[in-house]
Amino acid sequence: MTNNNFTGNVWLQMLGRDEQSLNTGVGNVTFEPGARTKWHLHPAGQIILVTEGVGYYQEKGQPKKILYKGDVIKCPANVEHWHGASKDSYFVQIAVTDNKNGSVVWLHPVTEEEYHK
Repeated sequence: MTNNNFTGNVWLQMLGRDEQSLNTGVGNVTFEPGARTKWHLHPAGQIILVTEGVGYYQEKGQPKKILYKGDVIKCPANVEHWHGASKDSYFVQIAVTDNKNGSVVWLHPVTEEEYHK
């Protein structure tokens, strides 16, 4: 995926179009080692289902979590966070996003210091 909301290479495959009646987006996202999102938030929250690899997830003001296949993250509405691959592994997730209160709000990049902390 080429855009300014990620560091490194990221591939997104939407699993069907946004379901209008459910206001839900579902995407299969693959991050190469070291790739990650910017800090961002979802007005109605997000669920992340880890399907492969090792990844990171961090909410603002909280320690970074290490994620493994089978882990589930329930990110509350309007909580700043980022997620992506560990430095040594690809990371694959299914992201389920409720869009009823608006779409993702992208913020600033994750610094190298934040990523490696």
